[in-house]
Amino acid sequence: MAIVSASDQTFQNEVSNGTVVVDFWAPWCGPCKMIAPVLEEIDSEVGDKLKIVKVNVDENPESAGRFGIMSIPTLLVFKNGEPVDKIVGFQPKEALMGTINKYL
Repeated sequence: MAIVSASDQTFQNEVSNGTVVVDFWAPWCGPCKMIAPVLEEIDSEVGDKLKIVKVNVDENPESAGRFGIMSIPTLLVFKNGEPVDKIVGFQPKEALMGTINKYL
């Protein structure tokens, strides 16, 4: 599955089914740029069991505000539309997978 972008309008639809990791990011954020290729790697390995959605916090403040996103990158793990876990800041792939695997 490919990584998709969501807006405030499409957010709920994107996270409604299965396991979804939402990356709250911004183009000016250095750690966000560092985590992007890690997420692409995860997507290529487990994309059939996991959906990855990116939300630009500058363009979609409503979604970021609804989930109390105070620093980026923040990854929220959703299971069938409900947030079940949170990862704040850059983490290596192994740490991300340790969290994600709990919900696959």
